[in-house]
Amino acid sequence: MTSVYDFSATTIDGKPRKLADYKGKVLLVVNTASKCGFTPQYKGLEALYKKYKDKGLVVLGFPSNQFGAQEPGPESEIAEFCEMNFGVTFPLFSKVDVNGDAAHPLFKYLTSTKKGLLGSEAIKWNFTKFLVGKDGNVIERYAPTTKPEDLEKDIERALLA
Repeated sequence: MTSVYDFSATTIDGKPRKLADYKGKVLLVVNTASKCGFTPQYKGLEALYKKYKDKGLVVLGFPSNQFGAQEPGPESEIAEFCEMNFGVTFPLFSKVDVNGDAAHPLFKYLTSTKKGLLGSEAIKWNFTKFLVGKDGNVIERYAPTTKPEDLEKDIERALLA
């Protein structure tokens, strides 16, 4: 059976990272962008990470330029923007596609496991979020409009599971 632990990704500073390194953690996987109306959610995501990281939560940010070309810059610029503007300390990864033939395998898995509105697999916009349990299986998918603070109850439940 497949889980998120079967995938790898490249960190924002160019290093390969196996998601199996996060075994036993609750993950919040988010496709992000620096020039999006939802970009202020970085602040809420960082607040969740700081509040729950010692209890086992890891937020994983995956920048994507697929929606309105809202993530045009190189990885170094993205990392600097996130740190300077939102104090992001959670792990960020290199830019990926989240839809289509070139979609990162992790996002192909996430979207096929938890479908969106009306059963659609496609991610509709930046800041779609996937909550993954300690076992590596997807618990829930959240719309870009769902604020990070609205996930607290689900995160707490997953951390206790």
